[in-house]
Amino acid sequence: MRKSIENLRGRKYTGGKITPSRSRKKYETDRYPNEALVGKNISVSRRTRGGNYKTALKSSHFANVTNPETRKTQKTSISQVIRNPANRDYERRGVVNKGAIIQTELGVARVTSRPGQHGCVNAVQISQ
Repeated sequence: MRKSIENLRGRKYTGGKITPSRSRKKYETDRYPNEALVGKNISVSRRTRGGNYKTALKSSHFANVTNPETRKTQKTSISQVIRNPANRDYERRGVVNKGAIIQTELGVARVTSRPGQHGCVNAVQISQ
């Protein structure tokens, strides 16, 4: 079930009911968030406004890691999520989103893309 951004029904500050003057529009519907996890590569394609399609990751095993010193990018596997500053619960569950610190074969990296929106995991290696 989709959520709606616009709350058309509600109550007045006095407690009386407000009857909606119109029904919900298609552009007012919202989707539940897509939280990418570490695991087998699974992607979902969703139709958006204008007939376009958006690819979202459900789970990913690989990341494109860029080394800022050599400016080389390599595809490497993700072993785990070390830290997620967005949400402590995401850190516990292993959710990969923008800003998450992940452990890869090349070392520790910070995610720079939005896997739930872009459909891939891009990261920058953190020098230690």
